[in-house]
Amino acid sequence: MPEAAGPPSLSPDLVREELGRVLSSSEFRTSKRSQEFLRYVVEHVLNGQGQFLKERTIGVEVFGRATDYDPGEDATVRVKAGEVRKRLGLYYSEQGALDPVRIELPLGSYIPEFHSVEAAPVVPEPRVNKVHIPPAPVARTTRGPLWVALAALVCFAAAGVIWLRTRPANTALDQFWGPVLTGEAPVLLSAAFVPVYGLDSDAHPKPRVEDFVLLNDQFVGGGDLIAISRLSSMLTRMGRPYRLKVGNEVSFQDLRTGPAILVGYSYTRWREISKEMRFFIDGAKQPIGITDGGAPTSWSLPNLPADRRTDEDYAIVSRVFHPDTRAMLVEVAGITQYGTDAGADLVTSPELMTEALRGAPAGWQQKNLQLVLHVKVISGSPSSPKVVATHFW
Repeated sequence: MPEAAGPPSLSPDLVREELGRVLSSSEFRTSKRSQEFLRYVVEHVLNGQGQFLKERTIGVEVFGRATDYDPGEDATVRVKAGEVRKRLGLYYSEQGALDPVRIELPLGSYIPEFHSVEAAPVVPEPRVNKVHIPPAPVARTTRGPLWVALAALVCFAAAGVIWLRTRPANTALDQFWGPVLTGEAPVLLSAAFVPVYGLDSDAHPKPRVEDFVLLNDQFVGGGDLIAISRLSSMLTRMGRPYRLKVGNEVSFQDLRTGPAILVGYSYTRWREISKEMRFFIDGAKQPIGITDGGAPTSWSLPNLPADRRTDEDYAIVSRVFHPDTRAMLVEVAGITQYGTDAGADLVTSPELMTEALRGAPAGWQQKNLQLVLHVKVISGSPSSPKVVATHFW
């Protein structure tokens, strides 16, 4: 059993060794932000600075928020703390169950606690004088079936206990993916190609328009790759088989054979599939933005520079049973890579999904839905997305 112990009773070296084990585990390797959060709060306590672990301070120093940001409007720190608690719980329930030190993040606090874990002492069996008592005669015809029945009962009870302990919670994230992941067909996971122009090596000293060559179907956006990584990690944790295809490798027949997740779809020929939905990223008009029923909205980027670096973005997450493909389709796309990255963060995070669907209508789990997201971009990294519009049908 763990012994409650504050930092003074455990050497910093032991705690740092445990921190290294935790951060290198499968539960934390896939989330750089969770690693940064946990490392920051643990080191502050070990350095005697636990009193400075406030939400605003963490938001500024770990997540790059402005010093005057409003934690009431931006729940990034609270959401990430909840995610870290869950990852720690998963780690110590499996891989770290026998670790000599345990790191915990109590509910309602950003100050971690450290506990030493001692193995239970081995108690020797008492000596007894064994007296041989001959077994009572048992009919051979009933002994075998009786033991078989008892063994089956024990196995059934053990399986029930294991299932109760390991079954996943029915979170909003589970409910979002439930209609998509029914059946046995592998999920199609697809990223879009992004058009890129290359300069001809024999170009003029002063390049002309004709010196630039379109390198079609060769490059994928950084935000799309991060999104694919998040989604593939989630499907792997769920034990769900998937097929990964890029850009124009995806055929219409692929979309008809099972559920599909399209990432960055606004750049591909599959944008026609989404054009009939209520919310749509229209890149053909200026300013580029999201339309509502074909009409322009304020969810646009009028000052988007040519290098597409921006301090904000918008994205759409759609989950529909599509009448053209007759299969479930999930689409995650931002106007730029930042929105795509943040959209994938939403659809793989139980905490973010719970917050996003807090006001959803009854029965939303079985409805088609679209979420419009607004994302702040700070120092080149997207913050946690905020839902600005929803549609259920």
